Amino acid sequence: MRITNQQINRIYAEKNQRDASFFMSSHHFHPYYELYYLNHGTCRFFINNTFYTVEEGDLIVIPKHLFHYTKYSRPCTRTAVFFRAEDLKQIDPAIDFAHTYDELRIYHMQDASRSRIEEVLEHMLSIMRSEDADVPIILLVQLQELFLLIKRYGCPCDHMEQLHTNDQEIVHAAQFISAHYAEHITTKDIAATTGFTPNYLSAKFHDTAGICMHEYLVFVRLHHAESMLLSSDLSITEIALQCGFSDSNYFKDAFKKMYGASPRNYRKKST
Repeated sequence: MRITNQQINRIYAEKNQRDASFFMSSHHFHPYYELYYLNHGTCRFFINNTFYTVEEGDLIVIPKHLFHYTKYSRPCTRTAVFFRAEDLKQIDPAIDFAHTYDELRIYHMQDASRSRIEEVLEHMLSIMRSEDADVPIILLVQLQELFLLIKRYGCPCDHMEQLHTNDQEIVHAAQFISAHYAEHITTKDIAATTGFTPNYLSAKFHDTAGICMHEYLVFVRLHHAESMLLSSDLSITEIALQCGFSDSNYFKDAFKKMYGASPRNYRKKST
């Protein structure tokens, strides 16, 4: 699995073309926000234990630390803007943007706004290549305009897919993991809830969601452990046990691999 541990130090943007030959190496998350705009085409997201169809003109605001995986079945063009919580706070102190976008938001942008959104994104891409000292400020102003356009022209939507039978079972397995991560469950237990064999379900899960079933279970457990480290005074051993890890040493090794620091150092660094 791929986790981007490194924090970004300013807003940045990128634009890419994707097609069916593009393969995202892994389901992943990152410690910053992502604004994803689909300029052209249709693609598929696995995010929040659910599949979404993203269409031309759709815009997604992905919170930090939210697992996501994208698959493309036809040519697409997408633009992504990455930014930090502190960037949101600077946009307008009177509006709690950080709280608003702590949950996944999907919008279909009205046709009247799309040309302006794409102009703003192109300007951000252009200014990224400049060595002007004012680049960070200009990018912040452009990000603010994007959020104002979302507020004015964004239609909240939920393009949940009409799932094939097997895909419904993948969603069921992911939801079972999220509901029972604190218990001592195995891939055999998860498969038993779907009617598939563990080997078949694990292979199907990996093909569909970009991560094997056991890795996803560890992923979810570590995500909850990270939250508990920052929000409670529980010992590291207690947190490990409450998140489904029976071996605290395994927990510490897995946590360091994912977050780039031991649980103890991660907690110290964040206080």
